[in-house]
Amino acid sequence: MIRFLLLLLFFALSLEALSSSETLKRADYYMQTKNQSNKFRAYNDYKNLYLRAVIEDDSDLKLRTLQGIVSSGRELNIDVSKYINELKKFTPADIEESKKESLAKQTYHKPTSKPMQASKKADEIHVQSLHKLESVKWNDEKLVITFDKNLDKNQISYFTIHKPSAKSYKYVIDVKSSMLIKFENISKRGIDRIKIAQYNPTTIRIVIQNSSKIDFKYEQESQNIVIDLNLDSSVREIVTTTPTRVDRNKTIVIDPGHGGKDPGAIGYKKYEEKEVVFTIANELEKILKSRGYKVFMTRNSDEFIKLSNRTKYANEKCADIFISVHANAVGNGSSDEVHGIECYFLSPSRSNRAKKVAAQENSADMSDMNIYGKDSYLNLLNHHNILASNKLAIDLQRGMLGLLNKKYDDIKDGGVREGPFWVLVGAQMPSVLVEVGFISHPKEATRLMDNNYRKTMAKGLADGIERYFANN
Repeated sequence: MIRFLLLLLFFALSLEALSSSETLKRADYYMQTKNQSNKFRAYNDYKNLYLRAVIEDDSDLKLRTLQGIVSSGRELNIDVSKYINELKKFTPADIEESKKESLAKQTYHKPTSKPMQASKKADEIHVQSLHKLESVKWNDEKLVITFDKNLDKNQISYFTIHKPSAKSYKYVIDVKSSMLIKFENISKRGIDRIKIAQYNPTTIRIVIQNSSKIDFKYEQESQNIVIDLNLDSSVREIVTTTPTRVDRNKTIVIDPGHGGKDPGAIGYKKYEEKEVVFTIANELEKILKSRGYKVFMTRNSDEFIKLSNRTKYANEKCADIFISVHANAVGNGSSDEVHGIECYFLSPSRSNRAKKVAAQENSADMSDMNIYGKDSYLNLLNHHNILASNKLAIDLQRGMLGLLNKKYDDIKDGGVREGPFWVLVGAQMPSVLVEVGFISHPKEATRLMDNNYRKTMAKGLADGIERYFANN
């Protein structure tokens, strides 16, 4: 599966260098050859372009790529029945016009460097299986990080960063050929910050940061990395404060989830998600504007907006960050038990919990994208924004919990998680989906309908945003 996803990434990245028309010409050229590998490349070009067509709502491109998928898929004996059904939605007139346009296109000229033509070498590419991080846990003063299989010592590199002026000590471990299945939110009394994140698509970075020097040691034991911090018995409590020096020359787009014909989750006493999140988003907008930020809302009333148009709007506004506000829900069987506040950043998550939450938030506007399309596109986009979005999510979560815990009891930290949320796809800036609580939980839903609670939550989000801008 990993090999397949990495090959998909390889093909998708090749699209970025060509326009849609050039990529179509290339795919058509590959289909005219007798080489089976070239036909497979054509098939992948058509499929990746189809995803682009759906995102950009380009019906002409969608028709041409569907025709290519069906044609190449049949020659490769691949089941393309779902795409045939999509193709049937077009009229004969549409198809005839597409044929005329196709004949009028210029001939594709084979690249002299032959980046996609070296059939034997390209077919023999070996993709290394990635190590998956399985667990992170404390054993006394030692942090034990466990992977799904044994590590080699040459996969691990270690370095330190010391900034005397900032009183900052960073201890960094990179684990190559590895990937993060879920974000690990770790803390330890006496340590300022511990972070494990996906540094790039094949490297996990572990960062331990402190204002004073640590007697840091680590060792690799089969599938484990054991970090010994040798903390003194006298450790200090960490107090989180709101940064005071912040560059407020920033643009923020707030996205109140759902709206119009899409009510979102229906919870306790028939409360609707779209109303709850709009009120919180509106309050957040007021606070941020009062602090000097430029703020835009994707909707200013009860209206339905396609998911793809929400991040498109943020891109048009050249936003520095994008925050989508939502409320969670579960079925009646567990509605009295499940509650908590969560923040999600975009990633092709393998967590069943994240997938369930994402399916609920994605459902109203995904009729035009099949399962392959959703999963593939999420796997291919936004790698450059994942790390920044991860940081933003952490700061938003801290901001909300920091204020709410001062005024209310039983505030549950649901954590920071990665998830395949379609509303975040396409954002050209750090983006986070905030689940402000479970509208299905009686106590939490009642609080979410209370103006004071909403204002406190909005202020916490604003503080988290300021913390993010102060540190990044």
